[in-house]
Amino acid sequence: MLAQGQLLDANGVDYALLALYFVFVLGIGFLAKRAVSTSLDFFLSGRSLPAWVTGLAFISANLGAIEIIGMSANGAEYGMPTMHYFWIGAVPAMLFLGVVMMPFYYGSKVRSVPEFMLRRFGKAAHLVNGISFALAQVLIAGVNLYLLASIVNALLGWPLWVSLLVAAVIVLSYTALGGLSAAIYNEVLQFFVIVAALAPLTIIGLIKVGGVQGLVDKVTAGTGGAEQLTAWPGAELTGFTNNFLSVVGIVFGLGFVLSFGYWTTNFVEVQRAMASKSMSAAQRTPIIGAFPKMFIPFIVIIPGMIAAVLIPEMTQFKETGQGPYDYNDAILLMMRDLLPNGILGIALAGLLASFMAGMAANLSSFNTVFTYDIWQAYIVRDKPDSYYLQMGRWVTVGATVTAVGTAFIASGYSNLMDYLQQLFSFFNAPLFATFILGMFWKRMTPHAGWSGLVLGTASAVVVFVMSETGVLDLPGQGASFVAAGVAFVVDIVVSVVVSMATRPKAEAELTGLVWGLTPKEDLKASTTGEDAGWYRRPGLLAGIALLLIIALNIIFG
Repeated sequence: MLAQGQLLDANGVDYALLALYFVFVLGIGFLAKRAVSTSLDFFLSGRSLPAWVTGLAFISANLGAIEIIGMSANGAEYGMPTMHYFWIGAVPAMLFLGVVMMPFYYGSKVRSVPEFMLRRFGKAAHLVNGISFALAQVLIAGVNLYLLASIVNALLGWPLWVSLLVAAVIVLSYTALGGLSAAIYNEVLQFFVIVAALAPLTIIGLIKVGGVQGLVDKVTAGTGGAEQLTAWPGAELTGFTNNFLSVVGIVFGLGFVLSFGYWTTNFVEVQRAMASKSMSAAQRTPIIGAFPKMFIPFIVIIPGMIAAVLIPEMTQFKETGQGPYDYNDAILLMMRDLLPNGILGIALAGLLASFMAGMAANLSSFNTVFTYDIWQAYIVRDKPDSYYLQMGRWVTVGATVTAVGTAFIASGYSNLMDYLQQLFSFFNAPLFATFILGMFWKRMTPHAGWSGLVLGTASAVVVFVMSETGVLDLPGQGASFVAAGVAFVVDIVVSVVVSMATRPKAEAELTGLVWGLTPKEDLKASTTGEDAGWYRRPGLLAGIALLLIIALNIIFG
């Protein structure tokens, strides 16, 4: 649990920089509100944004608690194996989303991932997916809100519950005003603020620890030893004592199931690409995001590793598992000990930006799915567009209030990545199995769509319970990798069995929803006008990114 009470000694310069940042954030919300006249404007920005904007927003939406606190905590606890969350567990799936999946999403003109499920599998799968996604978003929003409140708490010493309420009001204000456009343009601003905040922390930290060689020497001599300096086989991260099983767990559990499940079916990310002005821009959105994504580990994981050998309280916790702070405090402690006033204000703005970006992404995707896929589809139908626009704003308020409650769940974890990976194994892994099988196998039936989702999710919960009760003994995050793999396999098996026993949809109903039944020209992006030029070709950009990822794995493996 993050430390309670005032931790950071900010002065007037720091507060002035924070105030300036919030003026920009709220100003963007008010400006975006002027462009919102329909529900499509509010939920999908009118599908009018350029690829570079949606690409940076795509990656900034993920630069929330997972990246900053979670990955620095993982860096402090496990070291270099945490790189797998980026180079194995993110970029390949982002490239697959851009090249393969976005033509289906964008071409079908759906407004959400559950709406795609409705067209492919019918109402039952649509409702199951809508409810599970909405639940996941308020739980994850609680993580970001808790961390945002912890910064307010560390800065001002306010009680956690007061900090939670203040933090919630800040994010709610601009998300409810301007909808997705406000969230996206703030995410672009936040991306640059986050990098400006974390890069100096990494540089100063390396200087203090004696450079790269000094860090290597101290990590080698510390708890965890030299194994924390190489990414493979990552046995401490997965909890497997067998190196081969550890590699399989990382590649299949994290790299395939959890990663592809998150990046290709998580509407928080997909929504940003769907706000693009063309199919080519939509395809390029996750691919553009992949380039900064592959280098972000150097400003989030490395500071965590430095904290574990440089900050006395963190070194103590790593050695004994006891103390006033835990791994989640790594970044805050680095800021406390290393940053002078002024730069501290920029760093605080960066942290607040990251948590607001994450929470705003959760809220903007939640209000779209709840309003369109639950409220409009099953509760209040056939109302004017203005009704659903107003409903979207009220849903945003309700989600924020709910996130205040779920924030207290997050407060019980010493490493928030453990909690987040559990959530991903519950919600994303089975959805990916259903999605990918339905996209490439026309015989899959509507009954298989919802039953695979339900039983796949249930199997992940069973693995979680077994891990919590000691039946399955896997320290680290291996239990989440196993749960994701089991959920994927169970979903596939159930879907195949049920499909063979039930009637599929007619082929005419599956055009644009199944790969083999969609005309190839419908899956090709434009190469003329604003989409012309070799540097705008999704396939070429994805190939360059893939080569860079392979090189990084070889260099740091």
